[in-house]
Amino acid sequence: MPHSSHRKKSVRQTATRTLANRRKASAMKTAIRRVQQAVEEGDGERLKRALPAAYKRIDKAAKGNVIHAKTASRRKALVARTANKLAAS
Repeated sequence: MPHSSHRKKSVRQTATRTLANRRKASAMKTAIRRVQQAVEEGDGERLKRALPAAYKRIDKAAKGNVIHAKTASRRKALVARTANKLAAS
């Protein structure tokens, strides 16, 4: 445990930032999961709503440095491939 006041503040700030980053990452994963569920169930209407939401969450996570920009690009491509499975069938 830190002794100096500025280090104590640093610990508090880190905890706050970690919580915010965890929320952003969780929201992103949930949005991706919703796309996958819509494809598995064959629900085109739900997919139309879930796909832009997933893109938005991935972009927000990348913008906030929760994930790397290239990781965001890769995940968006994966989501697009998943969504195209429904269109192909």
